[in-house]
Amino acid sequence: MTTKKEAKVKLHVKKGDQVKVLSGNDKGKTGKVLKVIPADNRALVEGVNLVTKHFKPSAQNTSGRIDKIEAPIHVSNLMVVVGGTPTRIGRKVNADGKLQRVAKRTGDFIK
Repeated sequence: MTTKKEAKVKLHVKKGDQVKVLSGNDKGKTGKVLKVIPADNRALVEGVNLVTKHFKPSAQNTSGRIDKIEAPIHVSNLMVVVGGTPTRIGRKVNADGKLQRVAKRTGDFIK
């Protein structure tokens, strides 16, 4: 019997981050992270990895429709953009004694 991963994993991307896609069909595109799925190491990015979704007719929508929606993309294919440039992410203890994300390129703390 397989179970879903329950471990808490710290990822380098968070909801609201601006990210750049490093590989795949959408390589080079940038977008905002809408949702992070740590159990699958995936993130939903605005305007990236669009797939076609077919909706069947229903009582409210009698004709049905076809929409383009975002599908999750693996976080290893994403790099956080800080100050307009993509950068790697590290972790450092800030003045308050809390562990906080830091941009490797500039050394600045990320909110």
